[in-house]
Amino acid sequence: MFAVAIGYIPFVDINKLFKMYNKMDYKCCSINTPKLNRTYDFIVVGGGSAGAVVASRLSEVSNWNVLLLEAGGNENEITDIPNFSPYISLTELDWKYKTIPSNSSAYCLAMKEGRCNWPRGKVLGGSSVLNAMIYVRGNRKDYDNWAEIGNTGWSYDEVLPYFLKSEDIRIPSLEKSPYHKTGGYLTVDEYQEKSPFLDSILQGGEELGYKNQDINGENQTGFMRTQSTVRDGQRCSSAKAFLRPVMNRSNLHIALNAQVLKVLVNGKKQATGVQFIRDGLKQTIKVRKEVILSAGSINSPQLLMLSGIGPKEHLKELDIPVISDLRVGDNLQDHISFNGLFLTVNVSTTPEKEQLTTLTTFLNYMIYKNDSLTVGNLDIVAFVNTKYADPSGEYPDIQFHFFLLNKPNGFNKYRKNALGLKDTVYETVGKLVGNVTGWLILPTLLKPKSSGWVRLKTKDPLAHPVINPNYFAHKEDINVLIESINIVMSLSNTTAVKRSGLELRSIQLPYCQQFPFNTYNYWECLIRHYTYTIYHPAGTCKMGPKNDSTAVVDPKLRVNGVKGLRVIDASIMPFIVNGNPNAPTIMIAEKGSDIIKKDWNVLKKN
Repeated sequence: MFAVAIGYIPFVDINKLFKMYNKMDYKCCSINTPKLNRTYDFIVVGGGSAGAVVASRLSEVSNWNVLLLEAGGNENEITDIPNFSPYISLTELDWKYKTIPSNSSAYCLAMKEGRCNWPRGKVLGGSSVLNAMIYVRGNRKDYDNWAEIGNTGWSYDEVLPYFLKSEDIRIPSLEKSPYHKTGGYLTVDEYQEKSPFLDSILQGGEELGYKNQDINGENQTGFMRTQSTVRDGQRCSSAKAFLRPVMNRSNLHIALNAQVLKVLVNGKKQATGVQFIRDGLKQTIKVRKEVILSAGSINSPQLLMLSGIGPKEHLKELDIPVISDLRVGDNLQDHISFNGLFLTVNVSTTPEKEQLTTLTTFLNYMIYKNDSLTVGNLDIVAFVNTKYADPSGEYPDIQFHFFLLNKPNGFNKYRKNALGLKDTVYETVGKLVGNVTGWLILPTLLKPKSSGWVRLKTKDPLAHPVINPNYFAHKEDINVLIESINIVMSLSNTTAVKRSGLELRSIQLPYCQQFPFNTYNYWECLIRHYTYTIYHPAGTCKMGPKNDSTAVVDPKLRVNGVKGLRVIDASIMPFIVNGNPNAPTIMIAEKGSDIIKKDWNVLKKN
């Protein structure tokens, strides 16, 4: 039996918690430099998964002064709570992006106006403050493919040292693995408590022939208890990992609530500084050496285009002088799923009691730092092969995210808003889905053939850009997702899963009831209506060799046609990686920082 699952959300309104928190004199270790210099050696734009790393590593050179500009504010104790990770979107820490509607009825049809919500972190730490903290590096072949198309230095063997450089693995069984390392800034661990039914799912995977193994090790295919960026049961964002330990460096300034408007480029096509708004005032800061854009796969292309770097025809339409005609904003790739599939056990609960318990638990956490909210929501990941996958079996095309439904409230108004569901859908699904515990399974398409684009809506730098994900433009993307459902069916029929009492739950959902249940047409309809981004946009400032006319940056991450300007974030990926991109983005920043040091002759020899 099957169901679209929306998931558990605490009855406590996260936005109210933020308001309550902001009134409390409880904030710890706030990072913000009040007075800035007029000129810096390096300006890093964006303090997210990449920018926090770049600023930290460049400021290791004591005679360089570095400025990090972040449009959002500090993270806080609320975002530290792993159990709250799905609910930070649509708060003050989110850019609150939306895609444009599909012209061909291809995706997000059950959402208001046919638009998907695309949360992105507007906070120091970026989307590593909003994400589900899953630590996945991708597949060896991802990076070998990057190198094979001409990106010298980016093969798996060449990037692995940069994954290891960051990592502080705290899983005892992996501490001596050649694929892991202790002592880095970024803590990687398992959640302190095992989720209910975890062993049943892992054993079920083994019955299907999938090993329970380290998917960040020699082979990615298999099931695994999630490795997460958590430290002592709390979120370990890039800001917590890379900036807080070095926040007192005199040569590192961090400016929060500072939204960059454009990169300044002179007549010699040399980046000379940036213009930004901070505290309501427009300011300009000059740069001696380089500007580095680490603003992410939406904001980095937006800033390039605002600065005159992008598709010539598009910039001319907006009357923006063209500095470098590049395919900025193209090649937008994302991991797509659909909401989804339930493996559940029926239980009952009282909403009023649950509300009281959740609020009390939160207050206890704030005061006593107990562990009751440190259990994560995504405690299992799996990489599996459909019939469309690489014949080797070592390059999976589907990832399963197992989302824990551990507090059975099923569906509520907050989740409706987070997904942007139409009222009619909410009313129907809200009645059908409730009082359940178990797992929401999100089959995730790892290698989409469809790609989209990002463009400016207007010349106004404060306006959100236009985002067209172009989901399911290639029918094979639908076929792979439907094929993955067969694997879920097989998993539900394993002895281990059946013995646990879990079963697939069947619900006929609005808009697809005209098709016979469990047919190709039914699943295609369901996927196109209940489309779910896994929040992994990448590729919009593509890295490529000189002979690649679609490349925005070269293998040293330098923007083509402009001196003193680089992009270092997930937007440079020529092909999206096989898995959650937070760890690969941190790796890109580690490697990019060393490339800069080498180019300026300050890299210490090992």
